[in-house]
Amino acid sequence: MSGPPPPTLVSPRLAALPGVRHAFFTRQGGVSGGIYGSLNAGYGSRDNPEHVEENRARVAAAMGADVARLATLYQVHSARAHVVDTPFSDPRPEGDALVTTTPGLVCAALSADCAPVLIVDPEARVAAAVHAGWRGALGGVTEAAVRAMAELGASPARMVAAVGPCIGPESYEVGLDFLGAFVAADPANAAFFRPGARPDKRMFDLPAFALSRLAAAGVGEAAWIGRDTLAEEDWFFSNRRAVHRGEGDYGRLLSAIMLEP
Repeated sequence: MSGPPPPTLVSPRLAALPGVRHAFFTRQGGVSGGIYGSLNAGYGSRDNPEHVEENRARVAAAMGADVARLATLYQVHSARAHVVDTPFSDPRPEGDALVTTTPGLVCAALSADCAPVLIVDPEARVAAAVHAGWRGALGGVTEAAVRAMAELGASPARMVAAVGPCIGPESYEVGLDFLGAFVAADPANAAFFRPGARPDKRMFDLPAFALSRLAAAGVGEAAWIGRDTLAEEDWFFSNRRAVHRGEGDYGRLLSAIMLEP
């Protein structure tokens, strides 16, 4: 691993907790080029695999760990949570939440508009990294992570959670079918939508919805860090931006949490 540590964003509340390290990595500080510039951490992209490996090594080093201790899943927008005590070998299991009690293991979620959610009970020393796009959040991935943490001795009331960089409420325009899926699941979900630029469009507040799912699961404290992946191109990858431009692929951001040894 070479080069300076990449810049990171943090949740002030998580940063204040003893025995826990976390970071929301941006697109800055890596070695990838072109549409992947520069800290693309996603194996699922068509970036040069050696560049992805180097980027992940930089991420791990910034967390104070070896890259062999960095665990990520094959994410499929599911509500599946995995309890992990050692990093995965290929093929990585499918799922969208990692939960651990193992010190020194870096649990991470990849995203590029979806909401990364980091959760910890600092007293029970149980941590989770969740990939919560709209489909996973609606399907219950956040609640699955909290349940898995509780089975390991964590208390939802003691949990502190942070929703990381994701597509913001001013950027997420959706159609009426999207609205319909949410209202069909729960009419109260209409509160997360407001009128769009046309009658057949709505604006969806993904971070607020993610926070509502954490609250419904009983999580004691949670906040969004307030960064919009679509609006801030210099800082973040965005799937929606890539689609609008016809770029064909996009880099992946990485968000990580670790219990200190």
